[in-house]
Amino acid sequence: MFIWLSSYPKSGNTFVRSLLSSYFFSEDGNFDFSMLKNIPQFPSAKLFKKLDINIKDEKEVVRNYLVAQKTINKKGVVQFLKTHSYLFDIENNPFTSLDYSLGVIYIVRDPRNVVTSFSNHNQISNQKALDIITNSHIYATLKKDDIIVYSGTWASHFNSWKPFREKNIYLLIKYEDLIKDTEKALYSILDFIFKLGKKNLIIDKKKFINTINSTSFEKLQNLEEKNGFKESITNEETGKKSKFFYKGPENDWKKRLEPDLQKKIELIFQKEMIELKYL
Repeated sequence: MFIWLSSYPKSGNTFVRSLLSSYFFSEDGNFDFSMLKNIPQFPSAKLFKKLDINIKDEKEVVRNYLVAQKTINKKGVVQFLKTHSYLFDIENNPFTSLDYSLGVIYIVRDPRNVVTSFSNHNQISNQKALDIITNSHIYATLKKDDIIVYSGTWASHFNSWKPFREKNIYLLIKYEDLIKDTEKALYSILDFIFKLGKKNLIIDKKKFINTINSTSFEKLQNLEEKNGFKESITNEETGKKSKFFYKGPENDWKKRLEPDLQKKIELIFQKEMIELKYL
């Protein structure tokens, strides 16, 4: 059964994956990037190619979402899957099923900071990043043979995963809280995971502390500087590679976002931002 780690792009999903892979897939809680493979992305070109599904045929890919999940589902075992997909139903083809889904950890970030982070990651202007999160219904990195992910808009993505909340198998994690008090956020996440598995939470204190220390933003920056990070993007025109772990906690929209774009974001996403107490 899958526990989804779902978020709109550039909202902190990689940080949560780092915390969980460090805690669950290491002996001592000390993190390195290789551990992220234990929490794969869905959908992924690698998986669909393995199943002989033509990743260039979008309709064929969508038709086979559940087939792919059935293939990798291990009964009686809790698995984590990362996704940037909104919870859709396209031509009667659902993104997932409760037969395979145990719950979702939904990571959300202030859309004003999503815009500035998105612009850096993709090496585009803030205006273009805003156009994407307010109008785009597909998301894919610029890497060759990557698979299209249907992310929707920032708001539609957030709203789409609420059916899990109605079934009480949903945990909302705000990126800002994750950065402000990582220990508290990680404890909440672990408690949620254990409850989904119908187990009492027992914390390995040494691993917990090592997990927090080894996944600090500074440590992740240093790891990327030393070893590189495959999720960063190289601009085809300039050949320049963007830093994935760029600003993090210092990515403050008040300093980096044009006032007119700020107002547009607040108007377009007013309902959701008020609900999340960003306004």
